[in-house]
Amino acid sequence: MTDPLTLPATPPAALAPYRRRWPALAVILAGSVMEMLDSTVTSIAGPTIRAELGGGTSLIQWLGVAYALAMTAGLLVGGRLGDIAGRRRMFLIGAGGFVAGSLLCAAATGPEVMIAARAMQGLFGACMIPQGLGMLKEMFPPRELQAAFGAMGPVMGLSSVGGPTLAGWLVDADLLGTGWRMIFLINLPIGLALLIAAIAFLPAGRPAPGVRLDLPGAVLASGGALLLIFPLVQGREYGWPAWTFAMVAASVAVFTAFGWHEVRKSRSGGDPLIMPSLFRKRAFLGGMATGTIYFAAFSGFGLVFNLHLQLGLGFSPLRAAVAGIPLSVGMAVGMGVVQAVMRHGRKVLHAGAVTMTAGVLGLVPALDSQAGFWQLAPALLITGIGAGLVMGPYFDIVLAGVDPHETGSASGTLTTLQQVGGALGTAVLGTVFFSGLSAGPAAISDALWTVAAMIALTFLAGFLLPRYARQAEPAS
Repeated sequence: MTDPLTLPATPPAALAPYRRRWPALAVILAGSVMEMLDSTVTSIAGPTIRAELGGGTSLIQWLGVAYALAMTAGLLVGGRLGDIAGRRRMFLIGAGGFVAGSLLCAAATGPEVMIAARAMQGLFGACMIPQGLGMLKEMFPPRELQAAFGAMGPVMGLSSVGGPTLAGWLVDADLLGTGWRMIFLINLPIGLALLIAAIAFLPAGRPAPGVRLDLPGAVLASGGALLLIFPLVQGREYGWPAWTFAMVAASVAVFTAFGWHEVRKSRSGGDPLIMPSLFRKRAFLGGMATGTIYFAAFSGFGLVFNLHLQLGLGFSPLRAAVAGIPLSVGMAVGMGVVQAVMRHGRKVLHAGAVTMTAGVLGLVPALDSQAGFWQLAPALLITGIGAGLVMGPYFDIVLAGVDPHETGSASGTLTTLQQVGGALGTAVLGTVFFSGLSAGPAAISDALWTVAAMIALTFLAGFLLPRYARQAEPAS
């Protein structure tokens, strides 16, 4: 999302690499792990949190949606703030605010405070994460940069498995009588150590000259997302009154105003959040559609699957977390396979969509009252492999359809869409699931068929993408 940094006059070859770059990489990875763990823990702990704090079933959805929406708003400006105020400073502000938000989550005594604290976590997490990626490019010479980025994949993969598993264990263990609150309290010592290490090892850096913040654009984009998602989460509990449909219609108007604002800002020589020229490219529009639908399906699937295990089948939080491990293993396998078949371009993404659909539909008969780990594992593994085959080539294929000077804006926009899609999927599929919950097993069946339909739309939208990634050669 940020503009390229202005390079100094000294030739890059003459610049000595940052001396403490490897300890700094460990600090950046630790911050990313802390953020990723907290983005996933409530998918497991949600039913337990709601049982203690009260509130409607929509609270379980809001635990994820509030975080994702705030993360979306923060990502729109977080990278730019790093350019303006300095990346280390913004990393420290983000990490400190994230820890404070974690403390508020742990101390929450009601649904409203909990939702606000989750939003605070997401907002400050979005201030922290973009700074790390920017600092990696500043600290490492080209010959080491690939290795630095390569270290992030396995760490993030382990975090995606470890987050729900850790949450399940902490809730069941009830350490010191804290129950679910320990999933947030654990961030206090981790965050304090992270702040000390960040001060010691991260480069001070300097603000980039001439970078300006498009705050009105961020407000419009965030407001449009909230107007769309709020009625999708709350509409069911309120009986779908007229104002819910009015809010959805208003979101279209706000998003239109956002587009107009970005065009106007670009023509006046300003720094728009998204380059307007991207919206004239079919590949990018197709990438937005494909990504939003896919991330909505994947995030929503994770929510309803964990909810059914606990509310429908009576699994404990830890048992539910362990049951989901084959999904993460399959995703790691799928993304590994992508490296060998990337030359086939969007055919890989299409194959992933078909595979993921087969896995999701395979869970429909598996999720009965007798379902256990081994009954669920095959379909979950297939679902994960398909998800990895979709996710693995997605960014490279979409970015092949934009010009080089548009790559930074395009990649930042696609990253933000992950959060928008996640919030949208949590809202839509959570509503489908809770609407049918009184019907028993039909609730998860309806939700899984909805996921399958969304993946089918991902398959169709994929035809709008370029055939091959930018550097991939057509298969012979």
